[in-house]
Parts: sequence; structure tokens; C-alpha cells
Amino acid sequence: NTRQQVLFAPIQLYPSIMAGNGAAETATKAVIQEYLDLTLPECYIPELGESKSGKVRDIYFAGKNVVMVTNDRVSAFDYILPNLIPFKGQVLCGISEWAFGQTKDIVPNALIENVDASVVVQKKMKNLNVEFIVRGYLWGSMAAAYEKGDRTFCGLKVPDGLNRFQKFDEPLFTPTTKAEVGHDENMTYAEVEKLIGRDMAKKAKDVAMKLYARGAELMRKRGLILIDTKYEFGLDEHGVLHVIDEVNTPDSSRMCTVEEWETKYPKIAAEMKTGKHRDVSALMKAKPELKLKEFSKQYVRDALLEMGFDPAKDNKAPKLSDEQVVECAYRYIHIYEMVTGKQFEFPPKMSPSKRIILNLQRAGMLVGGFVIIAAGSDSDMPHLETLKKELAKFKIPSQIRICSAHKQPGRLEQLIQAYNKSVEPIMLVGCAGGTDALSGTASYSATFPVVSCPPDGMNSTCLTNPPGSSNAFIVKPANVGKFAAQFFASHCPKVAAELEANIQEKIRKLEQADESLAKRARLAESFAESTPAKSGA
Repeated sequence: NTRQQVLFAPIQLYPSIMAGNGAAETATKAVIQEYLDLTLPECYIPELGESKSGKVRDIYFAGKNVVMVTNDRVSAFDYILPNLIPFKGQVLCGISEWAFGQTKDIVPNALIENVDASVVVQKKMKNLNVEFIVRGYLWGSMAAAYEKGDRTFCGLKVPDGLNRFQKFDEPLFTPTTKAEVGHDENMTYAEVEKLIGRDMAKKAKDVAMKLYARGAELMRKRGLILIDTKYEFGLDEHGVLHVIDEVNTPDSSRMCTVEEWETKYPKIAAEMKTGKHRDVSALMKAKPELKLKEFSKQYVRDALLEMGFDPAKDNKAPKLSDEQVVECAYRYIHIYEMVTGKQFEFPPKMSPSKRIILNLQRAGMLVGGFVIIAAGSDSDMPHLETLKKELAKFKIPSQIRICSAHKQPGRLEQLIQAYNKSVEPIMLVGCAGGTDALSGTASYSATFPVVSCPPDGMNSTCLTNPPGSSNAFIVKPANVGKFAAQFFASHCPKVAAELEANIQEKIRKLEQADESLAKRARLAESFAESTPAKSGA
């Protein structure tokens, strides 16, 4: 929409990958190379409130909606890679937005709007906490287990004699748990019924199968095969089922081109009929040219395995080379263009986190500055509330946190390290009476300003913290509010406007007071001149 075009401000369009020529691929990869350092890791924005960090998203639950920031991390074998993949978050959000629009006749979705290339706003839902996986082909982890002899998957019997990459007669429903950390576990349909109820299980399964059918149909028209995919569902306040999270993206699905499958799979099937190979995996080792090229995270998985990574034994994934990162980003962009039929727009060459803050500000969802009011005890709550009110006069959002530097030093350090990751400007106001260890300790580790404003007024311990502690000292809460406004003004238009209005109001009152005094003086002088002097006796 028009608003998005203004906010996203793409720098320019490069030759579309859909042109299908080597020049376009070379040009696109050259541009990707320029963005290797302009990636988005975690994106902590304290002002948005309560948050949860997933494998590839930071999710905020403030207010009636959910704000989802999709980062550029990539996971494989349930490990987060040390590399960030440029544009990965942008691609996932773009494909999901397109797919939501193509499937809203099947099931309502939670999407409200995309406010940045990597940020979506969705309605708050009660997650069913099941991953509804639909498989059209024997592929991935299921194929690996099949080749080892497994024939029962999520309670479903699968016949003998199938090959890896073979299409099923009918798509299979193979749900899993949704694990916050670690591995998802397979579930039987009966277990899904027990978890969410028989009626909801049937409805969600039916919708998942319809979404897969629609996705496969649309992608087939684009020359793609939707191999398998997963969906997540939630319920709104009325109990209405919605599809949430992402739909038919390279992170939630496997895809390949129709040409790739139709060219290679018949050769694979013919080779397997010869009986020379134990399974298709063995065939791939003998004839790697038959391996099907996917548009999914499979490229990352294969790259890790080729580097000697063993997901069963190793504790962390190795780092990819720049060349591998560029190839991965190129595949994400390629699949975006193929799925949506739209040309990919490279974002402005600036820090993605800075761009996100600017776009959230322009969307009216963020002030862009935040103050933590930290106290060692809740006994000084009136003082803390006064500080909060003074900050609010300048439209500065704040939060009161209770953490004692004496009694909870470890927790205080954890809080400071968490706030150090903020991508928006922040400030901490320490409010500790007696010996002020809070401000000194916080300012030693913080990468943001710390101001002491003790509840007991002129506390000299705020001025004698040890070397390395850099806290400022302001006695009056009103002055803390103005100091914070001056700090945030260059980043926050709303705060700057309030600060300017505050200054002008103070000047206006001074001028009024001066004019009032001058007027009284003039009246007194005029009265004196008009009153005849008394003559002597």
C-alpha cells in the first residue's frame, strides 16, 4: 500500500531473478554481497512491552495486538547458525502477506498490517501449540526415517516400496508438538484431539489440508512444487480459528521447481528399479547430479553436513562462508519472486534495526525512547510514580522495575545486560535511598545513561561511586523528566515537540511575570506622578 511504499523506501530495483538468466543472478548476488553486514539479529525494543524470543522472531504482546519482528537468523537441525542471512526476514514477511491474501476465503488470518519489511502486526490469539504439518512427498526427516525402516509416522501406516522424493497418492497429515526449545515431537491425531479437543482437531486439520492444496495449486502455476509445509493456528476472543505466524514460506515449507522434479525423479525411480542401490540416499552419493535442488532451508542443512557437522553429536552449528550466505540469500529472494510474482525490492542501505525503529515511529506505534525507573524497594513507590508522571509530561514511556543491588546483584546484572541489547535509545533512573549502590553498579555495566534520583533527596553517596561508575545525579524528578527529554529529543519527534513546547511555555510564563511586574511598576510610577505632593506646614 501507499503507506508501506513510503516507509520501506527501496533504493532501487535490480534485474529480476525471474528473468531467468545468468546476468540477473550475478547482478543480484553482487548486491547481496553489499548487504552482508546489514542484517538483523535479535531486535529488542523495550517500549513494546512483554516479549518472547523464538528461533527466528521477537514477539511482543503489548496491547490487543502482537508485534512480530522477523530477524535474519536461520536454524537448521534445531540449531541457530552463527551467520545471519540478509533479507531472510523480509522474504518471510513478504511471502506470508501474499499467501494470507490468497487463502482468506479458506480461513481468516491474524494479519493486521506490515509496518516494516521485517515487522508484522497480528491480532492477539490463543495459540493451539500444535504444528500442523502436511506432506505431499516422501522427503526430509520422514524420508530419512523411512530409509531406516520406519513405516509408521504420527500413527499413519506408510506402504513399503516408496522412494525418497516420491509423491504420495494423497497428502499426509503429520502433526508435531510446538517446542519452545529443542526438538518438536511427532504427535498422533489422537494426541492432537486430546490436546485441543475433537472438534477443533478436525477443523484445524481440514483447514491445514485445504491450505496445502491451495498453496500447491498456486505454486504449480508458478512452476513450483510445494513439497511439504507446516501451519500454526490460534483462536480469537470469540473462539474463531485463524491461521497465524507464517504461511508457505521457505522456512516453513520445502519447495522445488516442477522442472527439477519432473527431470530428476523419473531417473531416480529408474535407478532404484535396478536394485543396485540400498536407498535413494546411497544413490545420491553415487550420482550427486540427481540430487534435487530445493528452495528451502535444505541448502543450509546440506552445506552444514558437507562441512562435517553431525546434528546428533555436535553442540553447535559451524559458520557458513560468505559465498554460502550469499547463495542462501539469493535462494530466498528467488523463491520470493517465484511464489509472489513480484520483483524483490532491496531496502535502503541502513541498519535494519534503525529502519525498524523509524518505521514503527512513523506508524505511531513507538515513541523511540524508553526509561527504566529502577528502585531497590517498592517502599518508595510515591517517588517512583512521580518520576513516571514527570516523564509522561514529555510523552516518554517508562517502566518501574524493583531490583536491589545489595540483595539481588546477579539479577540486576542480568537486567542491565538485557537492556544493553535494546535497539532503541534508553535511559535508567536509579532510585535507591541510603547507600546508592544501584546507580553505581548499573552505570558500570550499562551501555546507556544512568541517572541517580534518590527518594531521600540530597544523597551524597550518589556522588561518590567508585571509578568506572558514570551515573549522573539529579535531585528533582521534574528535572529528570526534562533531562530525559533532552537526551531523546534528537531521536524522538514526539518528545522533541513536547520539549520545545515545555521550554516555550516556561519562557512565556517568565515573560508574563516580567510584563506583570513592569506593568505594576508603570502603574505605580503613573500614580505617583498624578498625586500632588503634600506641602509643608
